[in-house]
Amino acid sequence: MKIIIGLGNPGLRYRGTRHNVGFLVLKDLAKKHRISIRRKGFAGIYGVGRAHRQEIMLFRPLTYMNLSGEAVKAVCSSKLSDKKDLLVVSDDFNLSLGRIRLRNKGSSGGHNGLQSIIEEIGPDFARLRLGVGTGKAVKDLAPYVLSPFPRAEKPVLNEMRERAVECIETWLVEGTKKAMDRYNR
Repeated sequence: MKIIIGLGNPGLRYRGTRHNVGFLVLKDLAKKHRISIRRKGFAGIYGVGRAHRQEIMLFRPLTYMNLSGEAVKAVCSSKLSDKKDLLVVSDDFNLSLGRIRLRNKGSSGGHNGLQSIIEEIGPDFARLRLGVGTGKAVKDLAPYVLSPFPRAEKPVLNEMRERAVECIETWLVEGTKKAMDRYNR
């Protein structure tokens, strides 16, 4: 089974914010493949189904972003046999809005959710980073990433979400290298 984890913060207060773009992409993937994400467990909610002849689990931690590692460790300890079958989807302020970047492993890049996961399971897992940055310096990052996308950014956001789903599907079928070659621009 392959596990795809979308990062975000639980609760209505954070719905639609930049920090929750991982949740949004997971929702898009679930809708496309008719997977209901409603089961509770592992400090999160999840759904199991099939996409492109692969059995997959879609998982949303219900811990807050900075504690994502606790939930990810719980689900991986129970359901994951090999880290090559894990993909984490998160926002990335260091990428301009609309860009996506897939990596096989690496650092947190300053992302507290990824750092929490690295502390719990190590750095060797694939991560799909979704650009939410402005390309400009932001004095205080927290209010920015916890703010909703303005209407003018929605077309770029929606196109990025579509490409992210396509990238995940390529990862499922052809692996990380092929997905990186196709979607890292």
